Amino acid sequence: MSDSHYTPKSKVGKWFNDRLPLLTLANHLTDYPTPKNLNYWWTFGGILTFCLITQIVTGLVLAMHYVADTKLAFASVEHIMRDVNYGWLIRYVHANGASMFFLAVYIHIFRSLFYGSYKSPREIIWIIGIIIYLLMMAAAFMGYVLPWGQMSYWGATVITNLFSAIPFIGEGITTWLWGGFSVDNPTLTRFYALHYLIPFLILGLVVLHIWALHVPGNNNPVGIEIKKPSNDTVPFHPYIVIKDAFALLLFMIVFAFFVFYTPNILGHADNYIEANPLVTPAHIVPEWYLLPFYAILRSVPDKLMGVIAMFSAILILVALPWLDTSKVRSAVFRPLYKQFYWILVLDVLVLGYVGAMPAEGLYLLVARIATAYYFIHFLIILPFLGFIEKTNPVPLSITEPVVAGAAMATRSDGENKIENNLKSLG
Repeated sequence: MSDSHYTPKSKVGKWFNDRLPLLTLANHLTDYPTPKNLNYWWTFGGILTFCLITQIVTGLVLAMHYVADTKLAFASVEHIMRDVNYGWLIRYVHANGASMFFLAVYIHIFRSLFYGSYKSPREIIWIIGIIIYLLMMAAAFMGYVLPWGQMSYWGATVITNLFSAIPFIGEGITTWLWGGFSVDNPTLTRFYALHYLIPFLILGLVVLHIWALHVPGNNNPVGIEIKKPSNDTVPFHPYIVIKDAFALLLFMIVFAFFVFYTPNILGHADNYIEANPLVTPAHIVPEWYLLPFYAILRSVPDKLMGVIAMFSAILILVALPWLDTSKVRSAVFRPLYKQFYWILVLDVLVLGYVGAMPAEGLYLLVARIATAYYFIHFLIILPFLGFIEKTNPVPLSITEPVVAGAAMATRSDGENKIENNLKSLG
């Protein structure tokens, strides 16, 4: 832990810092004690911040040229692609940036599930994260509507129609969302305004998320609480900063590959056809990152129950800190939970696959089984495991396994030398 604490030397610096302590706040961030055993799965927090800033900056540039009108929206996107200097690059970075954002957030969430980062005392951090995730989904859906292609129009029609299933108030909500009696110009205008606003709400929640994180401190792969500062921590700068920067560089290489070599592979070809209310696409699907929840929606025969199941699949994560009854945080020491964790990962991947397939035959059957298991995992398996699982011994500190391993290795070397000497004498 660094002992350096920056204090302004000039009168102007002291005057400013006394009234708004941004300078000492920066010092806190650089000297922030961080567990020294953090692996590269912890770098996705910084990667997500980069993705958010990228989306906001590229979105602002696109907003300068986009026209939120059903007669002009499709043409304005083509204008950006063909006539605006580097407009194609800005649009592809923004479109693929959404996919990279969700890829990073899914890794971030599943890392938290594996290492128990949602457990006490980090429940508020987890809940804020789930709210951010919900807002990301809303922003992504509304952004998907803006190009006003076939998939944009019909995707908006299908999803907004879901609200009509809500008893008594559903029809009113749907009419309000549409701004009329079908998806039309008022719908596009409203979605454009909300798509512009939501990223700034997410940015505010990210600041709150980081602030909440700094109260209990980071979790770590071992999953035990550490005292700050101690031998188990290092300053955030330069140790964690360098690790995050290296991971971000690798992530940007992958990001650049999609932007420059396969910019449309994660999209849908029908969205390059202008929206036509008279022609329904053969198969209406959302973007890949929403497919698991789309599969859950379609797996339930009743429309209202399907909507409830879809939203419950997300909201159940809010209750996760209380559904997991185990006293041990990290899956490293939970052999039984680790197996069910990987089954859950496979289950979500299966839901994503069948969500992209027609809702019929074997695909529908698999979707229903996968949906049932998803809820069984959180509502039955996870609470029950806490009572029956025999966990492995948890070390007292994150340094203990390393020190113990070194001591064992030293003893083993010594024993080998003694044995070799005895053999030579014999």
